[in-house]
Amino acid sequence: MTQFIDAVVDHGISSTFEDLPAEALSAVKTFLLDSIGVGIAGSSAPLSEKIRSAASKWAGSGRSNIWGNNSIKTSAANAAFVNGFQIHCQEYDCVHEPAVVHPLATILAALMAEIDSQREKVSGRELAIALAVAVDLAASIGVAVSSPIKFFRPANAGVFGATLGISKLRGFTTEQTKNALGYALAFCSGTMQSHVEGKPALPVQIGAGARGSIMACDLAEVGMEGPHNSFEGPFGYFKLFEDEYDLSQVTQELGKIWRIAQVSHKPFPTGRAAQGGIELVQGLREQGVTADNLDSLVLNAPPIIERLVGRPIIEEMPANYARLCFQYSGAVALQTGNVTLQDFTEEALNDHQTFQLGQKICVRDDGHPDPAAFAPQTAIATLKNGSQKTASIDALFGSPASPLTREQHFQKFRSCCAFGWGTPNQKLEDILIQLTDNLETLEDSSRLSRLATGQEA
Repeated sequence: MTQFIDAVVDHGISSTFEDLPAEALSAVKTFLLDSIGVGIAGSSAPLSEKIRSAASKWAGSGRSNIWGNNSIKTSAANAAFVNGFQIHCQEYDCVHEPAVVHPLATILAALMAEIDSQREKVSGRELAIALAVAVDLAASIGVAVSSPIKFFRPANAGVFGATLGISKLRGFTTEQTKNALGYALAFCSGTMQSHVEGKPALPVQIGAGARGSIMACDLAEVGMEGPHNSFEGPFGYFKLFEDEYDLSQVTQELGKIWRIAQVSHKPFPTGRAAQGGIELVQGLREQGVTADNLDSLVLNAPPIIERLVGRPIIEEMPANYARLCFQYSGAVALQTGNVTLQDFTEEALNDHQTFQLGQKICVRDDGHPDPAAFAPQTAIATLKNGSQKTASIDALFGSPASPLTREQHFQKFRSCCAFGWGTPNQKLEDILIQLTDNLETLEDSSRLSRLATGQEA
């Protein structure tokens, strides 16, 4: 029995909707809508059809929806897997920067699949508090760590958070919740190897985490005992998956700091580590830097930036490689002023001018002592005439310190829906916006999932 597990379980079981401060509730609504939109968009990503095809071999009958332009219903575990993949597969989902965790990809995919499968209606208030406590756990795991990410924390922290959220929705006891979290530990497996090789397994690991949380709760519900010291035990999460950590502060902050309010939007469909550079390139364009007059561009940034998106641009890149390559996204931004979902088609990825321009860009580690820091960042462009232009940021666009406007938030959501459904559907988009905006009055939150299929509900 440890202090962290006891505090986490107590927080999950005892927290109520009334405990959510206005700032946290606003963030729940914002990132609920954002993640649904991103998940809809992910249904049209190149690899999503393959994922749905593979998952169909595992499917059982069920009531849970797979998002996008389809009417597929399947088991909760299967829907959680596919929707988790779709939310993360285009690197457009929200992120908790200090934790280096994409919390809603795993958590929302699992919670909505669970809600779809339940016979009793789950209200918007119940969804809101379950999502908030789930994010608290997933983000607290990452915030407690002071060493560089080694295993794929978004999936592994996410499976714990989602398991806590589902446990709350099912009304589990303390014992059942600890058993479920013990099985969440059993399902931890995601590593960073696919990132190193540029393979598309990262969103698969997100999907596996979402599915694992459903399975963990199913096991606990039928009475399977799981290990209770799942976080600080000699073979618990922190001893096996992280190197340096301190749980004392995050334990004290449970119920006082709501981590959902610290989550950042992604304004561009790339790894978060590339997005500060994209913003800086936009600033350099405003100073007159162009693809034609650029000699070289250096992005000076904390070590995680070079580690995650400093990979070289290569010919015939797959989209998942390019989304985590700043040489590519920086070159696109310099040419067009933006980076969008359409910039990761096969045609765009094989553009020779973009390839040549990307080779003029490099990412340098500025030696920042915090392995999870995403800012500050500075971009220095050297022009062909020998002059230099510089742009700097202290916080990434989309973060709580530099948030998207409400209009920009809705614009992103609508563009994601149109991409996933294949055409704009303002009626359904408006309904989803209205329902999430008034989440506390929503009687049946499964309606959100049904609408995400592109069908009227």
